[in-house]
Amino acid sequence: MSQLGKELRCTSQSTDEDRLSTLTDDIILYILGRVDITTATRASVLSKRWRVLPRLLPELNLRVWDFMPIPCPGPIEAHHMDQGMACLTKATRSFLADPTRKSTSITNLLLQLYGGRNYSREIGLLVRDAIDSGVLKQLELRIVHEKEVPVHCRHEDMVQQARDVIDFFTTYPCVHSCLVSLLLHNVRFTEQDIHHVLFDSCKELKKLMLFHCDVGDCSIWQINAPDSKLAVLEIEITCLERVEVVCLPKLRRLHLDNWLYFEAPLRFGFVPSLNELALICSGTLDNQEFRLSAVLHGTTNIHTLTLDFEGGELWIQPEGKQLCPAFGNLRELSICGISVDFDLLWTINLLEAAPSVEIFLVQIWDQCREDRQLRTETAYADQRTKPSWSITGFTSSNTWKLKEILFVGFRPLEQQILFIRAVMKRAPNLKALLLKENEKPCRRCEAMATPCPLRGGFFPRDQEEQEATVKQFRDGVCSSARIIFASGHVNVKCAVYS
Repeated sequence: MSQLGKELRCTSQSTDEDRLSTLTDDIILYILGRVDITTATRASVLSKRWRVLPRLLPELNLRVWDFMPIPCPGPIEAHHMDQGMACLTKATRSFLADPTRKSTSITNLLLQLYGGRNYSREIGLLVRDAIDSGVLKQLELRIVHEKEVPVHCRHEDMVQQARDVIDFFTTYPCVHSCLVSLLLHNVRFTEQDIHHVLFDSCKELKKLMLFHCDVGDCSIWQINAPDSKLAVLEIEITCLERVEVVCLPKLRRLHLDNWLYFEAPLRFGFVPSLNELALICSGTLDNQEFRLSAVLHGTTNIHTLTLDFEGGELWIQPEGKQLCPAFGNLRELSICGISVDFDLLWTINLLEAAPSVEIFLVQIWDQCREDRQLRTETAYADQRTKPSWSITGFTSSNTWKLKEILFVGFRPLEQQILFIRAVMKRAPNLKALLLKENEKPCRRCEAMATPCPLRGGFFPRDQEEQEATVKQFRDGVCSSARIIFASGHVNVKCAVYS
Protein backbone atom coordinates (compact mmCIF):
# COMPACT_ATOMS: atom_id res chain seq x y z
CA MET A 1 0.00 0.00 0.00
CA SER A 2 1.18 3.54 -0.69
CA GLN A 3 2.38 5.83 2.08
CA LEU A 4 -0.87 7.84 1.76
CA GLY A 5 -2.93 4.70 2.29
CA LYS A 6 -0.88 3.65 5.32
CA GLU A 7 -1.26 7.06 6.93
CA LEU A 8 -5.01 7.18 6.32
CA ARG A 9 -5.51 3.65 7.62
CA CYS A 10 -3.52 4.49 10.73
CA THR A 11 -5.57 7.63 11.20
CA SER A 12 -8.88 5.78 10.81
CA GLN A 13 -7.90 3.15 13.39
CA SER A 14 -6.50 5.54 15.98
CA THR A 15 -9.86 6.90 17.17
CA ASP A 16 -13.33 5.50 17.82
CA GLU A 17 -14.73 7.65 15.03
CA ASP A 18 -12.22 7.90 12.19
CA ARG A 19 -11.08 11.34 11.19
CA LEU A 20 -11.97 10.70 7.56
CA SER A 21 -15.63 11.07 8.49
CA THR A 22 -15.03 14.65 9.55
CA LEU A 23 -13.60 15.67 6.18
CA THR A 24 -15.90 17.21 3.60
CA ASP A 25 -16.16 15.64 0.16
CA ASP A 26 -14.39 18.53 -1.55
CA ILE A 27 -11.37 18.16 0.74
CA ILE A 28 -11.22 14.41 0.15
CA LEU A 29 -11.47 14.95 -3.61
CA TYR A 30 -8.66 17.50 -3.37
CA ILE A 31 -6.48 14.91 -1.58
CA LEU A 32 -7.29 12.19 -4.09
CA GLY A 33 -6.57 14.56 -6.94
CA ARG A 34 -2.98 14.99 -5.76
CA VAL A 35 -2.02 11.32 -6.19
CA ASP A 36 -2.02 8.92 -9.15
CA ILE A 37 -5.23 7.08 -9.98
CA THR A 38 -4.05 3.70 -8.66
CA THR A 39 -3.24 5.21 -5.25
CA ALA A 40 -6.57 7.05 -5.17
CA THR A 41 -8.45 3.85 -5.97
CA ARG A 42 -6.62 1.87 -3.29
CA ALA A 43 -7.17 4.59 -0.71
CA SER A 44 -10.91 4.61 -1.43
CA VAL A 45 -11.35 1.25 0.36
CA LEU A 46 -10.39 2.83 3.68
CA SER A 47 -13.82 4.36 4.18
CA LYS A 48 -17.31 3.70 2.87
CA ARG A 49 -17.67 7.36 1.96
CA TRP A 50 -14.48 7.17 -0.08
CA ARG A 51 -15.55 4.30 -2.31
CA VAL A 52 -17.51 6.39 -4.77
CA LEU A 53 -15.46 9.58 -4.53
CA PRO A 54 -12.64 8.65 -6.99
CA ARG A 55 -15.32 8.41 -9.68
CA LEU A 56 -16.34 11.98 -8.91
CA LEU A 57 -12.89 13.47 -9.47
CA PRO A 58 -13.20 16.42 -11.90
CA GLU A 59 -9.69 15.76 -13.24
CA LEU A 60 -8.40 12.29 -14.10
CA ASN A 61 -4.93 11.01 -14.99
CA LEU A 62 -5.14 7.57 -16.62
CA ARG A 63 -1.65 6.51 -17.70
CA VAL A 64 -0.72 3.07 -18.96
CA TRP A 65 2.69 3.47 -17.33
CA ASP A 66 0.98 3.54 -13.92
CA PHE A 67 -0.20 -0.02 -14.57
CA MET A 68 3.17 -1.39 -15.73
CA PRO A 69 5.62 -3.37 -13.56
CA ILE A 70 7.86 -1.29 -11.33
CA PRO A 71 10.64 -1.08 -12.28
CA CYS A 72 9.51 -1.57 -15.83
CA PRO A 73 11.99 -3.76 -17.76
CA GLY A 74 13.53 -2.38 -20.91
CA PRO A 75 12.82 -3.06 -23.65
CA ILE A 76 9.15 -3.44 -22.74
CA GLU A 77 7.85 -6.91 -23.41
CA ALA A 78 4.57 -7.59 -25.21
CA HIS A 79 2.87 -9.28 -22.28
CA HIS A 80 3.68 -6.33 -20.02
CA MET A 81 2.08 -3.97 -22.55
CA ASP A 82 -0.96 -6.20 -22.80
CA GLN A 83 -1.27 -6.31 -19.04
CA GLY A 84 -0.86 -2.55 -18.72
CA MET A 85 -3.38 -1.78 -21.46
CA ALA A 86 -5.88 -4.29 -20.01
CA CYS A 87 -5.70 -2.56 -16.63
CA LEU A 88 -5.92 0.86 -18.26
CA THR A 89 -9.00 -0.22 -20.22
CA LYS A 90 -10.64 -1.50 -17.05
CA ALA A 91 -9.88 1.75 -15.21
CA THR A 92 -11.14 3.86 -18.12
CA ARG A 93 -14.37 1.88 -18.26
CA SER A 94 -14.79 2.25 -14.50
CA PHE A 95 -14.46 6.03 -14.62
CA LEU A 96 -16.07 6.93 -17.94
CA ALA A 97 -18.88 4.35 -18.18
CA ASP A 98 -20.07 4.71 -14.57
CA PRO A 99 -23.80 5.70 -14.54
CA THR A 100 -23.14 8.21 -11.74
CA ARG A 101 -21.04 10.22 -14.18
CA LYS A 102 -24.16 11.50 -15.93
CA SER A 103 -24.69 14.02 -13.14
CA THR A 104 -21.03 15.11 -12.94
CA SER A 105 -18.53 16.11 -15.58
CA ILE A 106 -14.82 15.48 -16.12
CA THR A 107 -13.26 18.85 -16.70
CA ASN A 108 -9.95 17.33 -17.82
CA LEU A 109 -8.80 13.80 -18.66
CA LEU A 110 -5.14 12.98 -19.21
CA LEU A 111 -5.08 9.68 -21.11
CA GLN A 112 -1.85 7.87 -21.94
CA LEU A 113 -1.96 4.68 -24.01
CA TYR A 114 -0.02 2.54 -26.46
CA GLY A 115 -1.09 3.04 -30.05
CA GLY A 116 -2.05 0.30 -32.46
CA ARG A 117 -3.27 -2.28 -29.98
CA ASN A 118 -6.77 -3.75 -29.77
CA TYR A 119 -7.31 -2.22 -26.35
CA SER A 120 -6.98 1.30 -27.74
CA ARG A 121 -10.17 0.74 -29.75
CA GLU A 122 -12.25 -0.01 -26.67
CA ILE A 123 -10.73 2.98 -24.89
CA GLY A 124 -11.52 5.10 -27.94
CA LEU A 125 -15.18 4.03 -27.78
CA LEU A 126 -15.35 4.95 -24.08
CA VAL A 127 -13.82 8.35 -24.75
CA ARG A 128 -16.16 8.95 -27.71
CA ASP A 129 -19.24 8.14 -25.62
CA ALA A 130 -18.05 10.39 -22.78
CA ILE A 131 -17.54 13.27 -25.22
CA ASP A 132 -20.87 12.75 -26.99
CA SER A 133 -22.77 12.61 -23.68
CA GLY A 134 -21.16 15.84 -22.49
CA VAL A 135 -19.36 14.16 -19.57
CA LEU A 136 -15.84 14.80 -20.87
CA LYS A 137 -15.01 18.45 -21.47
CA GLN A 138 -11.26 18.47 -22.12
CA LEU A 139 -8.79 15.77 -23.20
CA GLU A 140 -4.99 15.49 -22.96
CA LEU A 141 -3.90 12.54 -25.10
CA ARG A 142 -0.51 10.83 -24.99
CA ILE A 143 0.12 8.07 -27.52
CA VAL A 144 3.38 6.35 -26.57
CA HIS A 145 5.39 3.61 -28.24
CA GLU A 146 6.79 0.32 -27.02
CA LYS A 147 10.31 1.26 -28.19
CA GLU A 148 11.18 4.12 -25.87
CA VAL A 149 14.80 4.45 -27.03
CA PRO A 150 14.84 6.18 -30.46
CA VAL A 151 17.85 4.24 -31.75
CA HIS A 152 15.83 1.03 -31.40
CA CYS A 153 13.01 2.41 -33.54
CA ARG A 154 13.17 1.67 -37.27
CA HIS A 155 11.64 3.64 -40.13
CA GLU A 156 8.91 0.98 -40.46
CA ASP A 157 8.05 1.30 -36.76
CA MET A 158 7.64 5.07 -37.04
CA VAL A 159 5.50 4.84 -40.18
CA GLN A 160 3.26 2.25 -38.52
CA GLN A 161 2.90 4.45 -35.45
CA ALA A 162 1.81 7.29 -37.75
CA ARG A 163 -0.84 5.02 -39.31
CA ASP A 164 -2.09 4.09 -35.83
CA VAL A 165 -2.35 7.74 -34.80
CA ILE A 166 -4.18 8.71 -37.96
CA ASP A 167 -6.49 5.70 -37.58
CA PHE A 168 -7.36 6.71 -34.01
CA PHE A 169 -8.31 10.24 -35.01
CA THR A 170 -10.19 9.03 -38.09
CA THR A 171 -12.16 6.45 -36.11
CA TYR A 172 -13.04 8.86 -33.30
CA PRO A 173 -13.35 12.31 -34.92
CA CYS A 174 -15.18 13.70 -31.88
CA VAL A 175 -11.79 13.71 -30.09
CA HIS A 176 -10.85 16.76 -32.16
CA SER A 177 -13.45 18.91 -30.46
CA CYS A 178 -11.98 18.65 -26.93
CA LEU A 179 -8.31 17.73 -27.50
CA VAL A 180 -6.18 20.45 -25.88
CA SER A 181 -2.88 18.60 -25.42
CA LEU A 182 -1.19 15.89 -27.49
CA LEU A 183 2.01 13.90 -27.01
CA LEU A 184 3.31 11.53 -29.70
CA HIS A 185 6.22 9.07 -29.61
CA ASN A 186 8.20 7.74 -32.60
CA VAL A 187 5.94 8.99 -35.39
CA ARG A 188 6.98 9.59 -39.01
CA PHE A 189 4.20 11.44 -40.79
CA THR A 190 3.99 12.59 -44.36
CA GLU A 191 4.03 16.39 -44.52
CA GLN A 192 0.38 16.42 -45.61
CA ASP A 193 -0.73 14.11 -42.79
CA ILE A 194 1.08 15.94 -40.01
CA HIS A 195 -0.52 19.26 -40.94
CA HIS A 196 -3.97 17.70 -41.37
CA VAL A 197 -3.92 15.82 -38.05
CA LEU A 198 -2.31 18.48 -35.88
CA PHE A 199 -3.74 21.69 -37.26
CA ASP A 200 -6.60 21.18 -39.71
CA SER A 201 -8.43 18.69 -37.47
CA CYS A 202 -7.39 19.52 -33.88
CA LYS A 203 -8.80 23.04 -33.75
CA GLU A 204 -8.64 23.28 -29.93
CA LEU A 205 -5.07 21.98 -29.56
CA LYS A 206 -3.03 24.23 -27.26
CA LYS A 207 -0.02 22.06 -26.37
CA LEU A 208 1.89 19.70 -28.66
CA MET A 209 4.77 17.45 -27.55
CA LEU A 210 6.68 15.43 -30.15
CA PHE A 211 9.27 12.86 -29.06
CA HIS A 212 11.34 11.47 -31.96
CA CYS A 213 8.81 12.56 -34.57
CA ASP A 214 9.42 13.93 -38.06
CA VAL A 215 8.38 13.90 -41.69
CA GLY A 216 11.46 11.98 -42.84
CA ASP A 217 15.22 12.09 -42.24
CA CYS A 218 16.84 15.45 -42.95
CA SER A 219 13.45 16.97 -43.75
CA ILE A 220 12.05 20.46 -43.22
CA TRP A 221 8.75 20.83 -41.40
CA GLN A 222 6.84 23.98 -42.24
CA ILE A 223 4.10 25.03 -39.83
CA ASN A 224 1.64 27.45 -41.35
CA ALA A 225 -1.50 27.50 -39.21
CA PRO A 226 -2.91 31.01 -38.81
CA ASP A 227 -6.09 29.71 -37.13
CA SER A 228 -4.34 27.39 -34.68
CA LYS A 229 -4.64 27.91 -30.91
CA LEU A 230 -1.33 26.15 -30.27
CA ALA A 231 0.51 27.92 -27.45
CA VAL A 232 3.18 25.40 -26.45
CA LEU A 233 5.35 23.33 -28.81
CA GLU A 234 7.92 20.87 -27.43
CA ILE A 235 10.11 18.83 -29.78
CA GLU A 236 12.63 16.32 -28.42
CA ILE A 237 15.11 14.17 -30.36
CA THR A 238 14.22 14.84 -33.96
CA CYS A 239 15.71 13.96 -37.34
CA LEU A 240 14.25 17.13 -38.82
CA GLU A 241 16.82 19.33 -40.47
CA ARG A 242 14.80 22.40 -39.57
CA VAL A 243 11.46 23.49 -38.18
CA GLU A 244 10.07 26.53 -39.97
CA VAL A 245 7.31 28.19 -37.98
CA VAL A 246 5.80 30.21 -40.80
CA CYS A 247 2.68 31.26 -38.89
CA LEU A 248 1.55 30.36 -35.37
CA PRO A 249 0.02 33.51 -33.90
CA LYS A 250 -0.80 32.03 -30.46
CA LEU A 251 2.53 30.25 -29.88
CA ARG A 252 3.99 31.36 -26.54
CA ARG A 253 6.62 28.73 -25.71
CA LEU A 254 8.86 26.59 -27.90
CA HIS A 255 11.20 23.93 -26.50
CA LEU A 256 13.61 22.18 -28.90
CA ASP A 257 15.72 19.42 -27.36
CA ASN A 258 18.44 17.47 -29.22
CA TRP A 259 18.27 17.97 -32.94
CA LEU A 260 20.52 15.69 -34.98
CA TYR A 261 21.57 17.96 -37.84
CA PHE A 262 23.99 20.61 -36.64
CA GLU A 263 22.84 23.70 -38.41
CA ALA A 264 20.24 26.35 -37.62
CA PRO A 265 17.35 24.15 -36.40
CA LEU A 266 14.67 26.86 -36.38
CA ARG A 267 13.30 29.60 -38.55
CA PHE A 268 10.48 31.92 -37.56
CA GLY A 269 7.91 33.81 -39.56
CA PHE A 270 4.85 35.25 -37.83
CA VAL A 271 5.06 34.39 -34.10
CA PRO A 272 3.93 37.59 -32.33
CA SER A 273 3.14 35.84 -29.03
CA LEU A 274 6.39 33.88 -28.67
CA ASN A 275 7.95 34.86 -25.34
CA GLU A 276 9.78 31.75 -24.14
CA LEU A 277 12.36 29.74 -26.10
CA ALA A 278 14.62 26.85 -25.04
CA LEU A 279 17.31 25.29 -27.26
CA ILE A 280 19.01 22.21 -25.81
CA CYS A 281 21.65 20.12 -27.59
CA SER A 282 25.07 18.58 -27.01
CA GLY A 283 27.39 19.80 -29.76
CA THR A 284 30.46 17.91 -31.04
CA LEU A 285 33.50 18.64 -33.19
CA ASP A 286 31.30 18.05 -36.24
CA ASN A 287 28.99 20.81 -35.11
CA GLN A 288 28.30 23.64 -37.56
CA GLU A 289 27.87 26.82 -35.56
CA PHE A 290 24.90 28.93 -36.56
CA ARG A 291 23.98 32.54 -35.93
CA LEU A 292 21.50 32.84 -33.08
CA SER A 293 20.41 36.21 -34.44
CA ALA A 294 19.34 34.49 -37.68
CA VAL A 295 17.29 31.92 -35.77
CA LEU A 296 15.60 34.64 -33.71
CA HIS A 297 14.99 36.95 -36.65
CA GLY A 298 11.44 38.26 -36.50
CA THR A 299 10.99 37.57 -32.79
CA THR A 300 10.79 40.69 -30.63
CA ASN A 301 8.80 39.60 -27.55
CA ILE A 302 10.96 36.82 -26.09
CA HIS A 303 11.37 37.40 -22.34
CA THR A 304 12.82 34.00 -21.33
CA LEU A 305 15.66 32.33 -23.25
CA THR A 306 17.46 29.09 -22.36
CA LEU A 307 20.54 27.80 -24.19
CA ASP A 308 21.77 24.41 -22.95
CA PHE A 309 24.92 22.89 -24.48
CA GLU A 310 24.87 19.76 -22.29
CA GLY A 311 28.65 19.84 -21.84
CA GLY A 312 29.34 19.85 -25.58
CA GLU A 313 30.61 22.40 -28.08
CA LEU A 314 29.05 25.84 -28.42
CA TRP A 315 26.74 25.59 -31.41
CA ILE A 316 26.22 29.35 -31.83
CA GLN A 317 28.58 31.75 -33.57
CA PRO A 318 30.14 34.74 -31.79
CA GLU A 319 27.72 37.67 -31.97
CA GLY A 320 27.00 40.90 -30.15
CA LYS A 321 24.93 43.81 -31.39
CA GLN A 322 23.28 41.56 -34.01
CA LEU A 323 21.29 40.04 -31.13
CA CYS A 324 19.90 43.35 -29.88
CA PRO A 325 16.58 43.32 -31.83
CA ALA A 326 15.62 39.87 -30.53
CA PHE A 327 16.96 40.53 -27.02
CA GLY A 328 15.19 43.85 -26.52
CA ASN A 329 12.54 42.47 -24.13
CA LEU A 330 14.59 39.66 -22.60
CA ARG A 331 14.13 39.39 -18.81
CA GLU A 332 15.49 35.92 -17.99
CA LEU A 333 18.56 34.40 -19.63
CA SER A 334 19.83 30.90 -18.85
CA ILE A 335 23.11 29.56 -20.24
CA CYS A 336 23.36 25.92 -19.16
CA GLY A 337 25.54 22.88 -19.75
CA ILE A 338 28.75 24.91 -20.21
CA SER A 339 31.78 22.65 -19.96
CA VAL A 340 33.84 23.32 -16.85
CA ASP A 341 36.84 23.66 -19.18
CA PHE A 342 35.34 26.67 -20.94
CA ASP A 343 36.10 30.31 -20.38
CA LEU A 344 32.89 32.12 -19.38
CA LEU A 345 33.62 35.71 -20.40
CA TRP A 346 32.01 35.12 -23.80
CA THR A 347 28.57 35.10 -22.14
CA ILE A 348 28.96 38.81 -21.40
CA ASN A 349 28.35 39.45 -25.10
CA LEU A 350 24.83 38.09 -24.61
CA LEU A 351 24.26 40.25 -21.53
CA GLU A 352 25.47 43.35 -23.38
CA ALA A 353 22.89 42.64 -26.09
CA ALA A 354 20.19 42.19 -23.44
CA PRO A 355 20.53 45.05 -20.93
CA SER A 356 16.95 44.44 -19.71
CA VAL A 357 17.79 40.98 -18.32
CA GLU A 358 17.02 40.85 -14.60
CA ILE A 359 17.75 37.18 -13.87
CA PHE A 360 20.82 35.41 -15.26
CA LEU A 361 21.37 31.67 -14.72
CA VAL A 362 24.69 29.99 -15.43
CA GLN A 363 25.00 26.22 -15.03
CA ILE A 364 28.31 24.39 -15.37
CA TRP A 365 28.69 20.87 -16.75
CA ASP A 366 31.46 19.03 -14.92
CA GLN A 367 30.75 15.36 -15.60
CA CYS A 368 33.76 13.07 -16.13
CA ARG A 369 32.71 11.13 -19.19
CA GLU A 370 33.90 10.45 -22.72
CA ASP A 371 31.79 12.05 -25.40
CA ARG A 372 30.49 9.36 -27.73
CA GLN A 373 31.29 11.34 -30.88
CA LEU A 374 34.76 12.68 -30.14
CA ARG A 375 37.41 12.27 -32.80
CA THR A 376 40.44 12.50 -30.48
CA GLU A 377 40.62 13.58 -26.85
CA THR A 378 43.49 15.99 -27.51
CA ALA A 379 41.84 17.80 -30.42
CA TYR A 380 38.59 18.06 -28.51
CA ALA A 381 40.27 19.48 -25.41
CA ASP A 382 42.12 22.10 -27.46
CA GLN A 383 38.92 23.31 -29.07
CA ARG A 384 36.88 23.24 -25.86
CA THR A 385 39.28 25.41 -23.88
CA LYS A 386 39.59 28.13 -26.52
CA PRO A 387 36.23 29.81 -27.18
CA SER A 388 36.48 32.17 -30.14
CA TRP A 389 34.28 34.87 -28.59
CA SER A 390 35.85 38.23 -27.79
CA ILE A 391 34.64 40.22 -24.79
CA THR A 392 35.87 43.49 -26.27
CA GLY A 393 34.00 43.09 -29.51
CA PHE A 394 30.78 44.75 -28.35
CA THR A 395 29.90 47.08 -25.48
CA SER A 396 26.39 48.41 -25.00
CA SER A 397 25.84 51.95 -23.77
CA ASN A 398 22.72 50.89 -21.84
CA THR A 399 22.84 50.32 -18.10
CA TRP A 400 22.25 46.72 -17.14
CA LYS A 401 19.09 45.97 -15.15
CA LEU A 402 20.53 42.69 -13.90
CA LYS A 403 19.34 42.00 -10.34
CA GLU A 404 20.09 38.34 -9.68
CA ILE A 405 22.71 35.81 -10.78
CA LEU A 406 22.28 32.12 -10.08
CA PHE A 407 25.51 30.19 -10.63
CA VAL A 408 25.05 26.40 -10.46
CA GLY A 409 28.16 24.23 -10.34
CA PHE A 410 30.45 26.94 -8.98
CA ARG A 411 34.07 26.10 -8.13
CA PRO A 412 36.84 28.55 -7.24
CA LEU A 413 38.42 28.30 -10.69
CA GLU A 414 40.20 31.28 -12.21
CA GLN A 415 37.88 31.57 -15.21
CA GLN A 416 34.80 31.49 -12.98
CA ILE A 417 36.21 34.11 -10.60
CA LEU A 418 37.13 36.40 -13.52
CA PHE A 419 33.68 35.97 -15.04
CA ILE A 420 31.80 36.86 -11.83
CA ARG A 421 34.02 39.89 -11.22
CA ALA A 422 33.44 41.11 -14.78
CA VAL A 423 29.65 40.81 -14.41
CA MET A 424 29.60 42.49 -10.98
CA LYS A 425 31.54 45.44 -12.41
CA ARG A 426 28.98 45.94 -15.18
CA ALA A 427 25.81 45.39 -13.12
CA PRO A 428 25.17 48.34 -10.79
CA ASN A 429 21.67 47.06 -9.95
CA LEU A 430 22.84 43.58 -8.89
CA LYS A 431 21.15 42.56 -5.63
CA ALA A 432 22.16 38.94 -5.17
CA LEU A 433 24.71 36.41 -6.39
CA LEU A 434 23.65 32.86 -5.50
CA LEU A 435 26.35 30.20 -5.80
CA LYS A 436 25.24 26.57 -5.72
CA GLU A 437 26.87 23.18 -5.93
CA ASN A 438 26.23 21.24 -9.09
CA GLU A 439 22.85 19.59 -8.73
CA LYS A 440 24.19 16.56 -10.61
CA PRO A 441 27.72 16.03 -9.30
CA CYS A 442 30.22 13.81 -11.07
CA ARG A 443 29.65 10.37 -9.57
CA ARG A 444 33.20 9.21 -10.28
CA CYS A 445 34.88 12.13 -8.50
CA GLU A 446 32.29 12.18 -5.72
CA ALA A 447 32.94 8.50 -5.01
CA MET A 448 36.68 9.12 -4.77
CA ALA A 449 36.13 12.28 -2.68
CA THR A 450 38.67 14.09 -4.85
CA PRO A 451 38.33 17.07 -7.20
CA CYS A 452 38.28 16.40 -10.92
CA PRO A 453 41.81 16.48 -12.38
CA LEU A 454 42.67 19.76 -14.11
CA ARG A 455 39.37 21.21 -12.89
CA GLY A 456 40.14 22.78 -9.54
CA GLY A 457 38.77 22.31 -6.05
CA PHE A 458 35.43 21.70 -4.44
CA PHE A 459 32.60 24.10 -3.76
CA PRO A 460 33.57 26.42 -0.83
CA ARG A 461 31.86 24.99 2.24
CA ASP A 462 33.43 26.34 5.42
CA GLN A 463 33.55 29.98 6.44
CA GLU A 464 37.23 30.41 5.70
CA GLU A 465 36.90 29.20 2.09
CA GLN A 466 33.77 31.28 1.52
CA GLU A 467 35.32 34.47 2.90
CA ALA A 468 38.40 33.95 0.71
CA THR A 469 36.14 33.56 -2.34
CA VAL A 470 34.12 36.67 -1.46
CA LYS A 471 37.36 38.64 -1.13
CA GLN A 472 38.36 37.58 -4.62
CA PHE A 473 34.99 38.73 -5.97
CA ARG A 474 35.04 42.12 -4.26
CA ASP A 475 38.71 43.06 -4.65
CA GLY A 476 38.60 46.25 -6.71
CA VAL A 477 34.90 45.79 -7.51
CA CYS A 478 32.27 48.19 -6.22
CA SER A 479 29.09 46.19 -5.64
CA SER A 480 26.57 45.95 -2.81
CA ALA A 481 25.20 42.59 -3.98
CA ARG A 482 24.71 39.87 -1.38
CA ILE A 483 26.78 36.77 -2.04
CA ILE A 484 25.03 33.56 -1.02
CA PHE A 485 26.62 30.11 -0.85
CA ALA A 486 24.09 27.26 -1.02
CA SER A 487 25.64 23.85 -0.38
CA GLY A 488 24.23 20.36 0.15
CA HIS A 489 22.02 18.28 -2.14
CA VAL A 490 19.44 17.22 0.47
CA ASN A 491 19.52 19.73 3.29
CA VAL A 492 20.57 22.98 1.65
CA LYS A 493 22.72 25.16 3.87
CA CYS A 494 23.10 28.83 3.02
CA ALA A 495 25.71 31.34 4.04
CA VAL A 496 25.10 35.02 3.16
CA TYR A 497 27.76 37.70 2.80
CA SER A 498 26.63 41.31 2.42
